[in-house]
Amino acid sequence: MYTLTGLKLKNPAILAAGVLGTSGASLCRVVRVGRAGAVVTKSIGPLPKTGHPNPSMVKLDCGFLNAMGLPNPSYPDFLQELEFAKKNSDAPVIASIFGGTPSEFAEVAEGLLPAKPDAFELNVSCPHAEGYGAAIGSNPCIVEAVTAAVKDVVNVPVWVKLTPNVSDIASIGNAAESGGANAVVAINTVKGMAIDIESGYPVLGNRSGGLSGKAVKPVAVKCIYDLYTALEIPVIGVGGVSSWEDAVEMMMAGAAAVQVGSAVYDRVDIFSEISTGIEAFLKRKGYSDIKKIIGLAHEMV
Repeated sequence: MYTLTGLKLKNPAILAAGVLGTSGASLCRVVRVGRAGAVVTKSIGPLPKTGHPNPSMVKLDCGFLNAMGLPNPSYPDFLQELEFAKKNSDAPVIASIFGGTPSEFAEVAEGLLPAKPDAFELNVSCPHAEGYGAAIGSNPCIVEAVTAAVKDVVNVPVWVKLTPNVSDIASIGNAAESGGANAVVAINTVKGMAIDIESGYPVLGNRSGGLSGKAVKPVAVKCIYDLYTALEIPVIGVGGVSSWEDAVEMMMAGAAAVQVGSAVYDRVDIFSEISTGIEAFLKRKGYSDIKKIIGLAHEMV
């Protein structure tokens, strides 16, 4: 058993927000079949959103490019799905939420409280939703205010998911910590774009979007490394994790746990693979506890 911000996880591999988190049944499947240590829902907001026009996702040689635009039914209609996941899952269920203002974040958090999520993850990092996500997550003052507003209305851990599309991610992490965050999640997708050379048109319906997958892992590792130095609260790593080796690398940079997103498209049992691989690595290297490798890279300089 592994403890993270007071939550009991069977292993430190967590389903990232927005991937197989659109329904309670799919979240439960990730726990039952994939053996995820915890699961995060798709991001839920105050009002229904249809998202951006298709194509909204494309596979590239180096990962995925998406511009979903935070489509969601709004928190009243998602409450039943969250309740189902909580009742039928033996792993923690974290509700990912978004809003355009601190009061909207607080509204959504309060609205989902009847389903008793184990924690909330605040999406202040989506790069392709106008007025939401990174539009507010690049301002330290707003990030602190959003975090504090949610902390005022909930009594469960609050994680803040950060954007890498800023000049100094540590300052944003410090703002989240000052607002009362129990952990930060790093990172969300990196801004990107693809163009069809035959037609000259951008591939995505929104023209640009967010890059995920293996290509962003080095960016994530550097952000985790910087945040581990700057913060007192845990850092949860995400971005390009597709193997136990990737997870160990992030942990050595400072991640207390990892989230998996794009790799789930290839195999849902990636979580058990990561957990088993980490355990074998610890045994081979003679480490008595996973905590022995968290931040290890900082001791090597």
